[in-house]
Amino acid sequence: MHSLHQDLGVPPAVNASGKMTALGGSVLGEGVIAAMGEAARHHVVMDDLMRAVGREIARATGTEDGCPTTGAASGIAIAVASVVAGTDLSRIEALPDPGDAPCEVILPRGHSVHFGAPVRQMIALGGGRPVEVGSANKVTAAHLSGAIGPRTAALLYVQSHHAVQKGMVTLAETVETGRRHGIPVIVDAAAEEDLRHWPATGADLVVYSGGKAVGGPTSGIICGSAERMAACRAQYNGVARPMKVGKETLFGLVQALREYGTTPAGDHRARMERLAGRLAGLPGLTTRVVSDEAGRAIHRTELTVDPGEAGRDAGRLAAELAARGVHLRDHHAATGRLYIDPRPLRPDEEERLVAQLTALLQGEGR
Repeated sequence: MHSLHQDLGVPPAVNASGKMTALGGSVLGEGVIAAMGEAARHHVVMDDLMRAVGREIARATGTEDGCPTTGAASGIAIAVASVVAGTDLSRIEALPDPGDAPCEVILPRGHSVHFGAPVRQMIALGGGRPVEVGSANKVTAAHLSGAIGPRTAALLYVQSHHAVQKGMVTLAETVETGRRHGIPVIVDAAAEEDLRHWPATGADLVVYSGGKAVGGPTSGIICGSAERMAACRAQYNGVARPMKVGKETLFGLVQALREYGTTPAGDHRARMERLAGRLAGLPGLTTRVVSDEAGRAIHRTELTVDPGEAGRDAGRLAAELAARGVHLRDHHAATGRLYIDPRPLRPDEEERLVAQLTALLQGEGR
């Protein structure tokens, strides 16, 4: 059978890393694929479709309205642009130059993350000026309050495994600070799974990825009040123009939102325990099951690599597996730890992972 994977020289990857942008986000369900095919066969008035998709986002998130985007990163840029320029067309067309409008976006220093690009850059694309407060491992509500001034446009809270998890101001404290000073709060909850939880905290604009937990095509979601979503959509007349979303992506996102939560996610802990047991006997590996560092209901198999016994360090082991088409979660490779994420990993792919690890550590790679 003809395969573009073969023609392009990019074979399908075994994804044991998670729902990662670098590995294409999610494998789409048949319903989502069919919805995208339906969209591909027809023209549509895009402004009408954007508003209709906003209503679907609102239903899924429990908010008044929504605005679809190309991803969570563009969602941050558009959310910032919306609080800087509002619906004023002159200001929208001048961005990323904010002129004399308030444009400072305050965020905890431990939330100034790099997720493939710096979150500071997403703020700047939207016309904001990032203002980091506190220290990398200690930020309080007083740090936020002390930085608020006449140029403050928003507070940004990043809910992510990339962010520092200890010593940070809580979202509840951030929302309370924003309310007290009349400053909107933007939450980047890109990979979070409970779409209703984060808007219910009182945050004014919440940003999600549509291609990660939701399982849709590469896309994003902003949700909040009708007024704020009108301002977000208005940015498509300015800086969001190169971030515009195609009709196929919008249909796929809607179908993914409608299907999201209709099938049990399942508890992968037992599966990961079994996998940890299978890999524990390989030279240089110590295994255990750990929970997600950001508090999501995800359990992963952790591999701690002994370079002396394994014949290579964790980074090299991950690279050798990647060269064989198997991708582990390597965020902590520098500390000797690799992780296996069960969510995108089919049973046959799990067997391939075990076989490749075994070959490297017991046979040809030693």
